[in-house]
Amino acid sequence: MDGTRLWVPEVMTLRLAILGDSIAFGQGASRPEDRLADRLRSRLAEHGVDVGLDVVAVSGARSADLQGQLHRLADRPPDVALIVIGANDLTHQVPPDAAAEALGAAVAALRDVGAEVVVAPAPDLSAVPHVPPAMRPMARAASDRLRRLQLAAVRPHGAWIADAGADTSSSFAEDLSLFSTDRFHPSSAGYAVIAAVLLPTLLEAVAAAGAGACRPR
Repeated sequence: MDGTRLWVPEVMTLRLAILGDSIAFGQGASRPEDRLADRLRSRLAEHGVDVGLDVVAVSGARSADLQGQLHRLADRPPDVALIVIGANDLTHQVPPDAAAEALGAAVAALRDVGAEVVVAPAPDLSAVPHVPPAMRPMARAASDRLRRLQLAAVRPHGAWIADAGADTSSSFAEDLSLFSTDRFHPSSAGYAVIAAVLLPTLLEAVAAAGAGACRPR
């Protein structure tokens, strides 16, 4: 689907906000243009969509921190928002019900201001090289549980779900070059993989937003 050009108006300008954690921020990329936000902006431009970009994601953020990121968007509500969250909830052993509830509240707040919301839920942390082989089944189970709760929390609010099955995690498990030198965050190549997986769902959300609802940058 990545190679398919969805229909959008001949000229579309909208505000895109990216919220979440270090992956949303782009930590580990070798160059700023390799970060997730910049890659997605470039790919959207190829589909005729010009975006004003607000990256309010913060490295180390957990789902409870999304409310603070929303405050930074109060004066510039987005047309489309992408939320990438969950890894730090897992590493800090945040109760999954609480993490999912916080994510659902953030999605509801964005929907209340008219934004289309794309959610990229928790990755499968068993793919991280630092995780000992004996601990990987436990890490996979915890990741799967959080992801299921996240999806249940955001779907009633009409969120779009990207990479619901954590397919990107499988790619990372098979190719360690997709990790940066810290062996936790994605490399520039890793962000290319993530952007390619997220783009089709993001394009659907952009089309749903509609040219008439877009705000000037």
